[in-house]
Amino acid sequence: MSDEPTPAAAEVDIYRDTPVRLLGYANEVGEAFRALVHVRWVKASYGVASAYVLADTVDKATKMSKEPDSDTGKVAVAAFDTLVWQAFASVIVPGFLINRICAYSLIGLARTMPGVAETARKWAVTGLGLGVIPFIVHPIDNMVHTVMDNTTRKVIGGVPSSAAKAE
Repeated sequence: MSDEPTPAAAEVDIYRDTPVRLLGYANEVGEAFRALVHVRWVKASYGVASAYVLADTVDKATKMSKEPDSDTGKVAVAAFDTLVWQAFASVIVPGFLINRICAYSLIGLARTMPGVAETARKWAVTGLGLGVIPFIVHPIDNMVHTVMDNTTRKVIGGVPSSAAKAE
């Protein structure tokens, strides 16, 4: 065994490199189940995903505050960048997308297969909603990066250094 410290790049980000990351997808699961469960469960799933976003924001701001050349402005920029990125990439865009996929699929199934029981159609839509989640994650992440790189990050001077290491 070596007493050498591991490089910073090898540091595990609990919010992005572990199963904790799955909490950011809670609202997509809630949206997929919207047709089958009471709306309070869907709202609760947004609460879980939003708590994840806030926890990651605090984590990135704390990491930035520990950087040697850090100041209040840099901490605020790191928090802002993380909050905006996570809000759009983990909650707003995927939640809206799953909601619309499921809603339009339910309408489409009702119109094309009216003889199929409504409960069966709802379960089919829920399965579809859950099934598309793995396929939308990376495209949405890339889209949010691109949009932020061309908008907010131009104003704030790029990706904050601690956030850049995490991404």
